[in-house]
Amino acid sequence: MSKIEKTPVKVTLSYRVTALAVFALVAGFFVFMWLGNRGSVDMRDVFGICGFKQAHGLPCPGCGMTTSAMAFVRGEIFQSFYIQPAAAVFCCVFVIAGVLSLLAGVFGVKLPFLRKPIGTVAKYVLIFTAVVIIGGWAVTLSRAMAR
Repeated sequence: MSKIEKTPVKVTLSYRVTALAVFALVAGFFVFMWLGNRGSVDMRDVFGICGFKQAHGLPCPGCGMTTSAMAFVRGEIFQSFYIQPAAAVFCCVFVIAGVLSLLAGVFGVKLPFLRKPIGTVAKYVLIFTAVVIIGGWAVTLSRAMAR
């Protein structure tokens, strides 16, 4: 890599607006979880009750994600990882994405490691997501079967 490739690149106005929209979505997610934490939003009304767990007596891949995200919002990061590791990992990724998108939107800089084409990145994001969800489900399943 040459020195030129390591320096930040100025971005277009549409990139800045998109980055700020990503930040708004991430912030909206955390505000929603915070409202659920306060009791202002009833999460059972929003997400319902897990049919998989009712039918099979075992947690589904998403079981515990809302509870874990609400613990993350309360600042109980280790508790969040204990409840549902996948949700805690996603919350950490959302925080990083939110900070980077805010920086890109406000300062108009595209960071060097974000210069890859979206198609190249998408397959790795999908693989990462699948691995994290399966790993989190394995942890919650092992705990449920141990009881």
